[in-house]
Amino acid sequence: MKLKFVAEPVQTTYWMPGDDYLAIIGEALKERLDDGDIVAVSEKALSVAKGRIINEGQVKPGIVAKVLAHFWMRIVWGRFLGRVCDLKVENVCRLQNYPLKEGSAHKQVAVWHASFLQSLLWGSEGGIDASNLAYSYVSLPLDKPEETAAEICYYLRNGLGRKVTVMIVDTDKTYSCCGFHFTHRSTQVKDIHTLLGYFSYIAGRALRLRRRSTPLAIAGLRMDVNLALDLAETVHKSRGSGAGLTVWDMAETFGVNITGVTWSMLKDLRHQPIVILRLCRRHYRC
Repeated sequence: MKLKFVAEPVQTTYWMPGDDYLAIIGEALKERLDDGDIVAVSEKALSVAKGRIINEGQVKPGIVAKVLAHFWMRIVWGRFLGRVCDLKVENVCRLQNYPLKEGSAHKQVAVWHASFLQSLLWGSEGGIDASNLAYSYVSLPLDKPEETAAEICYYLRNGLGRKVTVMIVDTDKTYSCCGFHFTHRSTQVKDIHTLLGYFSYIAGRALRLRRRSTPLAIAGLRMDVNLALDLAETVHKSRGSGAGLTVWDMAETFGVNITGVTWSMLKDLRHQPIVILRLCRRHYRC
């Protein structure tokens, strides 16, 4: 019988660089947790709190990054790959008008901190993310998500006295076909394979494979890969997207250009970086 879980998003303040994420998580969950709960935490929020952000406004792009922004993004993605991958019409239009100055700097960061193959993606190159961040900042993926998950799990078990499981989740998709699961970015979850980023994304989208959000690390309990993927997707759907799924959506939310969003604007939004997952029982509405 397939297990059913209920999801409870937990609202907190916007996590800023240098914030004590353990204290924030503990305070937010101290009256909410039961033994056996699964606590899912956003990788983005953790990356920001850990200071894993880069100001692309200070990056000088090289020739490769400029070619990627001018030709690869506007022509290849905007005219061909965007349609092959069944992207939304509005995103295809955005790619056809890809910002050259800001885009070149972004591609340079992708080449430096991900790889050339990852930089061929139209967004979230290697887990690099520009949405829900101020000005020209982008977040880098966690370098050791399994250690962070274990740290949070230990803190909750010892600080709050609850036997919980901790998942770190990202909205980047994992694709599934005949029991084989693959994604374009790194993950520590067993049986999810990290393939060549650009090619795995193209294959997954072009073939219309089943896609779910990606669990990056799990601490406290061994979990079947399909259950982990289902829970990650449940987290994504229940948590919302903050100011928007893309940097363009974020800019439209606030009515500014793509580098005009401020920290104070983001702080005014509803943020739900934590989701509690609880096994569905009779006294819960499932």
